[in-house]
Amino acid sequence: INCYDCHKENYEQAKEPDHVAGAFSTECDNCHAMSAFEWKGSGISHLFFPLTEGHAIGDCYACHVQGQAYNSIDPICSNCHLSDYQATTNPNHQVSGFPTECNQCHNLSPGWKPAQMGNHDADYFPIYSGKHEGEWTNCTDCHTNAGNYGSFSCIDCHEHNQSDMNSKHGDVGGYQYNSNACFECHPSGSGEGSFNHSTSNFPLTGAHLSTACSQCHSNGYTGTSTACESCHLADFNQTSNPKHVELNLAKTCADCHTTAPGWTPATMNNHNDFYGLNGAHATTDCFACHEGNYNTTNNLCFNCHTDDYNQTTNPPHASSQFSTECQTCHTEVAWTPATFDHDNQYFPIYSGKHNGEWTNCNECHTTPNNFTLFSCIDCHDHDKPTADGQHNGIGGYQYNSNACFECHPNGEGDGFNHSTSNFPLTGAHLNVDCAGCHANGYSGTSTVCFDCHTTDFNQSANPNHQQLGIGNTCETCHTTVAGWAPATFPTHNNYYVLAGAHMSITNNCADCHNGNYNSTPNTCIGCHQSDYNQTTNPPHATQQYSTNCLECHTQSVWTPSTFDHDVQYFPIYSGEHRNEWNTCSQCHTNPTNYAVFSCIDCHEHNQSSMNSEHNGVNGYQWNSNACLNCHPTGGGGDKGMDKGFIKEN
Repeated sequence: INCYDCHKENYEQAKEPDHVAGAFSTECDNCHAMSAFEWKGSGISHLFFPLTEGHAIGDCYACHVQGQAYNSIDPICSNCHLSDYQATTNPNHQVSGFPTECNQCHNLSPGWKPAQMGNHDADYFPIYSGKHEGEWTNCTDCHTNAGNYGSFSCIDCHEHNQSDMNSKHGDVGGYQYNSNACFECHPSGSGEGSFNHSTSNFPLTGAHLSTACSQCHSNGYTGTSTACESCHLADFNQTSNPKHVELNLAKTCADCHTTAPGWTPATMNNHNDFYGLNGAHATTDCFACHEGNYNTTNNLCFNCHTDDYNQTTNPPHASSQFSTECQTCHTEVAWTPATFDHDNQYFPIYSGKHNGEWTNCNECHTTPNNFTLFSCIDCHDHDKPTADGQHNGIGGYQYNSNACFECHPNGEGDGFNHSTSNFPLTGAHLNVDCAGCHANGYSGTSTVCFDCHTTDFNQSANPNHQQLGIGNTCETCHTTVAGWAPATFPTHNNYYVLAGAHMSITNNCADCHNGNYNSTPNTCIGCHQSDYNQTTNPPHATQQYSTNCLECHTQSVWTPSTFDHDVQYFPIYSGEHRNEWNTCSQCHTNPTNYAVFSCIDCHEHNQSSMNSEHNGVNGYQWNSNACLNCHPTGGGGDKGMDKGFIKEN
């Protein structure tokens, strides 16, 4: 027998609690006994959540809010007791971050007491076992901040005074007198097996001795890297003097730094990768050159030794304008002895023909403040008439000191003669100063025009040599005449073929180009517009002839010309219209538009006759376009439209 079959009405009318709203089971005997007809007093078994101890309450609504489904309550403690959790201050559950799973510490006894702090030994710190068992009475012995159980103290109890601890940890690397440090080295509360950096593979020295353990071990103690960059990458990236990142210095900090605070003093064992330290430089203090700035130190001798250069009087370097490239005469060991090989570096004065021919430097260096200037024509037999006579017929000869030196770099009489060389001077080259071509010396000077005239080629704008892809063999078009003109253009056919009548004007470029070689048109009408406009027989412009001259004309002459009217448009020189016309206007009745034509304004093409002849022809119309559409060759049998074709078929 199913109770509900008989007691359905009782089930539906029950309100305390509302069985329907609470989705109670329809198995009545789950909660009610059959010993009496009184429903009340019978106990619900509460099968899914036994009501014992503090939960043994008779008021269902204490947990099951009226109107709430009875099967919708999740049997998690905090769902009912969250306000108890939040209001608890001894200890403060929220601030201390206690779990909301109440049964970890509490049983079901009323008043939440007695309570036990879960598995404090395994989860936090052994206080119920080990050396701290029985050493405390209240939580506040260690958790001295009653409002925050996340904080703790190791140094506020029994023998943990600083004097004793300092003494006990005298040889322990990384020792610090604070509670976090205690816990970091003694996580089990025992002195045995505690960590000692001094005996580890990373002994603490320098600044590491005063660094909090958690600063390096923020992610735990296992697997902490011993590579400097793992902790100091930000220091490396942010260092600006010198800029480690820009200089691409290695991230192996120990190459240059110790663990001393502030990263100083530091060495730079790879200094030679940036600037070799040799001789006297090898023993020079860093500050002597860098003065505290390691980014903008110049690596030229003169920049550090400007004062040495300016103050030297024997000889006076500054007033004599000696080279500022100190290494030219000096080594890095010491300033003396110094070398100045005038013969090999500049000009032979201690050997050759000039040996013994001079007494003072100013005999040649006539400007005492500038030893880069010299004179050849202010001494002995180098007067102009004599020199002119001696150089008669020598290509490129000029009477000036630079020219003397250029042809006689060794001071000998058998100087260079361009006229007998593999590059005789002609045209504009005769007036060019030797240094203009031999700026980098005389040996191996190129004889290729483009090597000297690259700038001229690149800057040529009329025509634009680069844009047109003109070859850089200058001599193809130019001679050595000054100004690059006159010039030829033998590659003209690569751009526009000159044939026929155009051949006769190949040497008169201005006829087509008018001095502008960039925008000359390459279509016939571009040059011959006036010929087209002025032609009257026939009148090209008024009759709107094609501007593509090559359709009728050749490049040789304008006449004879061709105009294939029969093939291109309509047969008037052959077929039935041959000799049937005299002037173009007989068909092209609009003299200003030769695209317009008429078939019905001549001989037998009157409407009466045509209507009669086309009787029975489908689509027949009396207009010129219809005539051409059906008779494109002017024949009566075009397209099979004549009556004979229609009747036979």
